Amino acid sequence: MAVDYTVIALYLAGMLAMGWWGMRRAKSKSEFLVAGRRLGPWMYSGTMAAIVLGGASTIGGVGLGYKYGLSGAWMVFAIGLGLLALSVFFSARIARLKVYTVSEMLDLRYGGRAGVISGVVMWAYTLMLAVTSTIAYATIFDVLFDLPRTLAIVLGGTIVVAYSTLGGMWSITITDMVQFVVKTVGVLLLLLPIAVVKAGGFAEMKAALPTSYFEPLGIGGETIFTYVLIYTFGMLIGQDIWQRVFTARTDKVAKWGGTVAGTYCLAYALAGAVIGTAAKVLYPNLPSADDAFATIVKDELPMGVRGLVLAAALAAVMSTSSGALIACATVANNDIWSRLRGTVSVDKDDHDEVKGNRAFILIMGIAVILIAIALNDVVQALTVAYNLLVGGLLVPILGGLLWRRGTVQGALAAVTVGGLAVIGLMWTYGILANEPVYYGLLASLAAYVIVSLATRPTDAAVLAHWRARLAGQDTPEADPTAPETVPAATATG
Repeated sequence: MAVDYTVIALYLAGMLAMGWWGMRRAKSKSEFLVAGRRLGPWMYSGTMAAIVLGGASTIGGVGLGYKYGLSGAWMVFAIGLGLLALSVFFSARIARLKVYTVSEMLDLRYGGRAGVISGVVMWAYTLMLAVTSTIAYATIFDVLFDLPRTLAIVLGGTIVVAYSTLGGMWSITITDMVQFVVKTVGVLLLLLPIAVVKAGGFAEMKAALPTSYFEPLGIGGETIFTYVLIYTFGMLIGQDIWQRVFTARTDKVAKWGGTVAGTYCLAYALAGAVIGTAAKVLYPNLPSADDAFATIVKDELPMGVRGLVLAAALAAVMSTSSGALIACATVANNDIWSRLRGTVSVDKDDHDEVKGNRAFILIMGIAVILIAIALNDVVQALTVAYNLLVGGLLVPILGGLLWRRGTVQGALAAVTVGGLAVIGLMWTYGILANEPVYYGLLASLAAYVIVSLATRPTDAAVLAHWRARLAGQDTPEADPTAPETVPAATATG
């Protein structure tokens, strides 16, 4: 294992070096939080694919393939569909808004007063996403070094917190690009063909497994519908995803770069399911489906290659963890803390902005590590996060983008009613039940439409400013370190 350990050690050292490089570059709020809005199509596509394909997509995707066969691809497939929908229909408009958080978008659209409540919901979602990603380090480091769970979480979490705190989005972007390449080589180009060959090829796999393993809908229609509802729609509104959209150099980069990343996700989904199916042939009686990835890597791959593929799994977890961490810290600072204190970001200089956001990443990072150590049930935590996100925020966000008649009162009602309905229904039906997100989403939609129609329409001046921002004709004051598509002299807010 010495060669494998060397590969992993070099990878982790490289992540820290990228953090140091990012610290030297991130000198303003825009640079620190959204990489100066400068990413071109290649870097944008890579970093977007990296953020959405985390440990759940890699280890969990292989596990679903082990349990259900090719239809186990549906969870990651739903993620890819969500990213494609976001990129094709919404990302160009989102990028032109030149904001930092989803709550800022809601304030722009509805004329203020929607930020704190939506910020709290989004903060809870990003916090749980970061926690569940951090817990995944325990699985990987257990395979690598046979480390105790707590030590594995502290080791992996500390590295992510370190490079994220140092360089912000620039560090995360560069590390994500490395992680994207490592995942592509490790999973798609190495593990996938080796697993199929070791299992005897597709003919042998079909002969050894039930027919249901090769049926596209074998996992069940209700399960597929739930994946689409939670993950596809979750991709449309998550702060961790939107914050990557904000990094695009132009709206065209956001649209076409995201489309490439979404297509990559579809291929990654199928690869994970095939690897899991091959693992079922090789190891038909594993105690847990989630052990399939680690088992096939550990037992079937040659020295050196094994280290690279394990680095790929580590890359998948780190990319999601760091993206969720900076999203959580951005929401906590900009949407909750600053609003509660009544401070306005334009009153601070660039140094103070970077210093404050860096402090929040460190604080949130420590909190994430501590919660990850204390929490055991990853699936329940992630389910709660996604249920609150979709049930509480999907309707007011998409309603704001698609329906002119929506009002701030309707948005607040949708967030409150949807969130409370989801919580109450999880208490009644159970956290892992499908009913909470189904009925919570319907309750949120009903509240949004009824209250919006019952209240005065949004002020015409607010809507005019909103439409101008959507069209890229009215941008906030230009960041002097980042080239803007609209000259600073034309900016009005």
